Amino acid sequence: MSQLLSNDTLSLRALEPTDLETLYRWENDTALWTVSDTVAPYSREALWQYLEQYTGDIYAQRQLRLMITSNADGAPIGTIDYLNFDPLNNRAELGLFIAAEQRGKGLGRQALELLTAYSRDHIGLRQLYVYIALDNTVCLNLFEDFGYRRVGILQSWVKRGNTYRDVALLQMML
Repeated sequence: MSQLLSNDTLSLRALEPTDLETLYRWENDTALWTVSDTVAPYSREALWQYLEQYTGDIYAQRQLRLMITSNADGAPIGTIDYLNFDPLNNRAELGLFIAAEQRGKGLGRQALELLTAYSRDHIGLRQLYVYIALDNTVCLNLFEDFGYRRVGILQSWVKRGNTYRDVALLQMML
């Protein structure tokens, strides 16, 4: 594995067909829908088509999704994504997911370190940004401790059940 996409603990790699069941489990965990825009379950067929059609070409698809895996056993522990990639302005939205049983071990920060270096040194991005609900304090703390700055609050930005929640927009210049 390239040193650019790995450290002593974890690696970032392309999605593989063997990730189907893991993605199916994670994408259909309704507890996670509160931090994503998911409103309905995904079928295995829909995820299989996504995997089949996914090229990993950030310029063509305006996104890049990488699996975060443990170097100890190769097991998937999460995903990290570029969304809304804007090559003209050299920026992308970032998404990060760490499986519940792997949280609290510093793996999210390590994945951010790897992707930030990749963003700057390989893709040539100038900035990354994230949207995080204000009540998601663990995630806010992770990104702020990593060096992201709050640049705005979007009021009543996301609907959760019958209520709307404010969201922080955080940005990191690379």
